[in-house]
Amino acid sequence: MSRLILTLNAGSSSIKFAIFSASGSSEGRAVAEGKAVNIGSAGTNLAVHDGAGTRLLSRDYAEDAGEDLVLQDLLAWIESHFGGTLAAAGHRVVHGGPRFHAPCRVTADLIGELAKLVPLAPLHQPHNLAPIRVLARDFPALAQFACFDTGFHADNAPLATTFAIPRELTGQGIRRYGFHGISYEYIASCLPDYLGDVAEGRVVMAHLGNGASLCAMHHRRSVATTMGFTALDGLMMGTRCGTIDPGVLIYLMQEKGMSAQAVSDMLYHDCGLLGVSGISNDMHTLLASPAPEAREAVDLFVYRIVRELGSLVAALGGLDALVFTGGIGEHAAPVRAAVCRQAAWLGLTLDEAANAAHGPKITTDGSLVPALAVPTDEDRMIARHCLTLLGKET
Repeated sequence: MSRLILTLNAGSSSIKFAIFSASGSSEGRAVAEGKAVNIGSAGTNLAVHDGAGTRLLSRDYAEDAGEDLVLQDLLAWIESHFGGTLAAAGHRVVHGGPRFHAPCRVTADLIGELAKLVPLAPLHQPHNLAPIRVLARDFPALAQFACFDTGFHADNAPLATTFAIPRELTGQGIRRYGFHGISYEYIASCLPDYLGDVAEGRVVMAHLGNGASLCAMHHRRSVATTMGFTALDGLMMGTRCGTIDPGVLIYLMQEKGMSAQAVSDMLYHDCGLLGVSGISNDMHTLLASPAPEAREAVDLFVYRIVRELGSLVAALGGLDALVFTGGIGEHAAPVRAAVCRQAAWLGLTLDEAANAAHGPKITTDGSLVPALAVPTDEDRMIARHCLTLLGKET
């Protein structure tokens, strides 16, 4: 195995990554994957395991380790373990703004342009860019490619992306962009394997996790989505509130004396499942809790999904299939069950046993509309794009 592709999904203190063979990354699963945690603080650890879950590497750092040291160690380990070199590194970048839609080669100019979008995705964009900068500095010969979470929704019609604000502001790029696009793109690519010709119909995909959104899809292309200008809009999430009356924010600043930064911190870190429950942002924890506040948070999470599902079905003019994915969508059977029961008017009839077994099909054979639980694989989607771009360059 001489040529490899590394995919990276960087967070505030962690980097998830996967390693693919450049000869098979367009279709095959990762040959190894792992995570670096507690980056920049005590207890930094770098761990790698193979596809069977066997641990290949676990390295603890005596002192706080930054992205530079962790990535240097990771690339050195990849070369020694696999006996090959990296052909490319592919990165998930949350916001591409109005200019960047398709996956593209990373340049110094691109990094500068993407840095301007940090205010639109403050939880993600700075951390997505950090490993790009480290690799550009320490491994300048390594090809790097950026894949944008906003890209899948770039062809949404103006009616689906325009806010009712002054036209000059719309012209400045203040519009709905949508997110989770790499996940949706992957699900769209494999949906015919699950649905056959129905995959080309009116499908709503639900990416449910700590970040959550819905996407209305027709002919496996995005038509509308619940997230907007930033990743705050739409569904209730782990720590984000989703859709909220803008007047609430004006009230908090004018009457409660909160600064814009304080409101931003609250919206990104203190709302959602955590804010409503006062217990946790973790769905598994809330489902296991006997506290009424936990039940209320879960019920509100489901209610918001069903409300937004109705709006996307209206945008599509009907529904031919519903697909759950993401950490909650793939693993939280009670959440899927509650959504299907409350959306039974759409023709969904839940199969309790299939849902408990996590599908993939979780509705009965007699259900007018099928519902599925399908694992997403953003890393594989990024690797596919890297392989395609490498092919074009050569």
